[in-house]
Amino acid sequence: MAKQGRAASATRREISRREERARRILDAAATLILRWGYNKTTLDDIAREAGVAKGTMYLHWKTREDLFSALMKRERVEMAEEIMRGLAADPERETLRSMFKHVALATMKRPLLKALIVRDMDLLGKYALSRQNNADHVARQKSFEGYLALLRQQGLVRTDISLQAQVYMLGAIFIGFFVMEPFMPDESAFSDEEIADLMAETIHRALETGDAVPSNTLQTTSQAFTQYMKHVLTSIQEDFQRELDSEPSKDEKPK
Repeated sequence: MAKQGRAASATRREISRREERARRILDAAATLILRWGYNKTTLDDIAREAGVAKGTMYLHWKTREDLFSALMKRERVEMAEEIMRGLAADPERETLRSMFKHVALATMKRPLLKALIVRDMDLLGKYALSRQNNADHVARQKSFEGYLALLRQQGLVRTDISLQAQVYMLGAIFIGFFVMEPFMPDESAFSDEEIADLMAETIHRALETGDAVPSNTLQTTSQAFTQYMKHVLTSIQEDFQRELDSEPSKDEKPK
């Protein structure tokens, strides 16, 4: 029993060291990509910045693409956690207006995710053109559609437009505000908070009914909202944790 306990303790320490090292490598990758751009950042550069041997990098990721994919997953985890904190303190958190305001504010603090939204090839290179079609992303999309359908049923969102059309409109509004920002002259620029408020107001006017919400309806939507956000956060966290736990195939050649 004592030997088993010591073995288990050693295994936990090894996993902890592995995760700490992986996170340090991801920190270094984020720093260098923001400084030089994805195309000019090599695994050698990242290894030096992280203070590890290049061979150690391959204990985690075989390619720069794999490493960057893990980095973006971590960015999404941190963004989702911040959104949850912001919404928890917002009395209107069940509304689309509130949700997208906090999503916008959290995105603006993360230049890598923001660059992905606007397809910034100067910063992200070919990765900017990647599409999020993996099973986890599709599941989260379906979960949001289910939440939006509930808001429609409860009279909080318009029903004279199809659900799929509303999903498209939300995406177009959200992306449009980020795309528009670089076109504004400096004297007409808005702060991040102002942009988030404008986006939220646009979504409110375009999709929400503006009707008074009965207390029983508010309770139903509040419970559904909490369940939806927990599902999203858990899904993203598990996706990222799989990145940290997985080991590259020994048959795969490093690139």
